[in-house]
Amino acid sequence: MKRNFNFLKNKKFDVLVIGGGINGAAIANIAAAHGQSVCLVEKRDFASGTSSKSSKLIHGGIRYLENFEFKLVHEALVERAIHLTEVPYLVKPISFLIPVYKGDRRPLWMMRLGVFLYDILAGRHNIARHQAFSAKQLLKLEPALKPDGLTGGVMYFDAQMDDARLCLENVLAAKSRGAETLNYVETVSFLKENGRVVGVTARDVLNPDQKTFEVRARKTIVAVGPWTNILLKMDNPEAPELVRTTKGIHIVYPKRISSHALLIPSARDNRIFFVIPWEHDNTLIGTTDTDFRGNPDDVEANAEDIQYLIEETKRVFPSVLIDQNEIVTFAGLRPLVQSPAGSPSKISREHSIFATASGIIFVTGGKYTTYRIIAREALSRFIPLKKDERYPLYGSGEIHETVEQVAREFGVERVVTQLLMEKYGARYRDILKLTIENPELKERICPHMPVIKAQIAYAIQTEMAQCAEDIIMRRLSLGYNACVMKECQKAIQQAVSQFL
Repeated sequence: MKRNFNFLKNKKFDVLVIGGGINGAAIANIAAAHGQSVCLVEKRDFASGTSSKSSKLIHGGIRYLENFEFKLVHEALVERAIHLTEVPYLVKPISFLIPVYKGDRRPLWMMRLGVFLYDILAGRHNIARHQAFSAKQLLKLEPALKPDGLTGGVMYFDAQMDDARLCLENVLAAKSRGAETLNYVETVSFLKENGRVVGVTARDVLNPDQKTFEVRARKTIVAVGPWTNILLKMDNPEAPELVRTTKGIHIVYPKRISSHALLIPSARDNRIFFVIPWEHDNTLIGTTDTDFRGNPDDVEANAEDIQYLIEETKRVFPSVLIDQNEIVTFAGLRPLVQSPAGSPSKISREHSIFATASGIIFVTGGKYTTYRIIAREALSRFIPLKKDERYPLYGSGEIHETVEQVAREFGVERVVTQLLMEKYGARYRDILKLTIENPELKERICPHMPVIKAQIAYAIQTEMAQCAEDIIMRRLSLGYNACVMKECQKAIQQAVSQFL
């Protein structure tokens, strides 16, 4: 979908949202659902920052119980239930094991208490009741675990998500409700009249030779996560820094380490990390939690981060050989509300919403799972909202056909149809309809992955992908897979020019 800036001329929106991560996308979606004229701008691609660099979990945050953040955990568990119902194609239940070893800082009784409280806080929204296991029982479930010193463990339940597409679904839903959504548009400065912000001056990142342009609005909301301090200074050079950024990195290992997801307490420090079965038979390992003081645009996984996760994984799975040449890594930043010095893992994941003297509403902190709560709170400052409203996302809706029926109707492989339903929800037919006019779009982009050319066309025509990276990393999440010689990526790069 080609961006058109002509609609900005002589128009004043009700709401301008700066930041196309999950919070900004949800704010735009909910505002549009309430009849507001909305413009959403993002300086890179939607979800290209923190919102596609998570542990891919919609969860209550069992570790936050240690910080006595019971309200946050309960809210997140309620939101988890809503997502499991509204977008089951993107959010799915997953079981977690917690193995406990002699000498662990969190003994078995503490873990049993933790999962018990987790179930209590979930209440009627609980997925399934927790279970406790002896060491022998745990090894039957996961034979590759190190048996020496294993005292037992517990199982609890949470949910796994496709973070980039969940963010994109909010953007697409906002657009379907009339919002203007623009990626690769950077805010250069704030427009002010009598000391109050009335919009921004912006530029098209993809066309650097183009002149800057204005986007005017009655209310401006900034939800830029790790870039918050930069926008604060843009509004007021004397403003204090209100966000503390901490870095989290992940490793994608191109094999399955375990059949269950695991939450593992680190032996080196007081952190925990996950080992999670992920799509395309990969394993997602992470995350770290360390302070980051550089430019948010430059965050990356360093050798120390990677070695930490490899060593801690091998401690629990000694037979696993992780070759650094075959793993893929990614790094993201958590935009935490500024707090006194202390361990990053101890900083609250609560959010904060405040207005500056110039009238900008800034959204800071929070966790992915509670993005709807954050968005509603920001908008409730100037829009009356009904309690417990639902906002169906772009692919929400019931599917009444079987995979076999659809595969026969369109003449595509069953595995392709299955994955289309899992990625696009009720919109899967929109992709398949493209193959009626052009049967060549039924073809796989490469022999190794059940991804068809129609998905590339759809990403560009409907999902606002502007370049190959948008498709590879966020529309299809193929940048993390173990495709031989990266043929999928090469095919997408070659095909993009055909549809742009």
